[in-house]
Amino acid sequence: MQNSNPATNITIERDLKLTGKHGRPFLTDIAYSATGSKSPIIIFSHGFKGFKDWGPFNMMALEFAQAGFHFVKFNFAFNGTTLESPCDFIDLDAFGQNNFTHELNDLDVVISWIKNSREIDSDQPIFLLGHSRGGGISILKAHTDSRILAVAGWGSVTSFSKHISISDIRKWKNDGVLYVENARTGQLMPLYVQLYYDFLKNRDLFNIRNAVSAMAKPVLLVHGTDDETIPVSRAREMVQLNTALQLIEVPGSDHAFGASHPMESGTLPPDLKLTIDTTAGFFLKHL
Repeated sequence: MQNSNPATNITIERDLKLTGKHGRPFLTDIAYSATGSKSPIIIFSHGFKGFKDWGPFNMMALEFAQAGFHFVKFNFAFNGTTLESPCDFIDLDAFGQNNFTHELNDLDVVISWIKNSREIDSDQPIFLLGHSRGGGISILKAHTDSRILAVAGWGSVTSFSKHISISDIRKWKNDGVLYVENARTGQLMPLYVQLYYDFLKNRDLFNIRNAVSAMAKPVLLVHGTDDETIPVSRAREMVQLNTALQLIEVPGSDHAFGASHPMESGTLPPDLKLTIDTTAGFFLKHL
């Protein structure tokens, strides 16, 4: 589905279907200026229990398009949504089957699709941006993929292992599944133990700290000082690993930079607007 906003001269292509390497389809959106065929490209990865249309993400896409980018966002194929219901977690079995390998593969499919697109100038620089777990995935991908120029993480995960305790692992192995509650919907969402085994098998590849330490590309982290999910101290640790990394702290801001789902306001929260503007400026600086 394609629509244009005459007031902003922005074109939005929504719900384009791609198919992951694992055979499961997922949806992708693109927002861009009608005059920006040669615009640099940002690919945005949502976080855990997130989706491409969460909260203000559609408004965010317009902001980046107006700043001169092709802005691409997508649903990870195993995020629990479906093609028919891209904003609802109605396929909890798929959610339980998700893992870091799937998400890295989905991101690779999006990058390759862009590079082969006839509508987007594939010679334009590609930047990766991710929120929370999507930030960690974006950092890992940027580290290993020569097609990526720079990367930014918002409230980014800095270590997957920090979110799993030893007691959790024992119970996980015994039961084959752990459940996490979605505070917004009240759903108990399964995490099958395959996620742990996927991490164990690829723990070196999934080491975000090592990726940051070795990263030769520009890296930006934006983190709220009152982030209740991932403490800002973890982002500060990343600067110790790579002094070239740029960390912007947003005073008093939370994990979502003031955003929520559904969005009741038609304007971006000030902290998120600041984060968007900071990120756009960072990417433009490194063209």
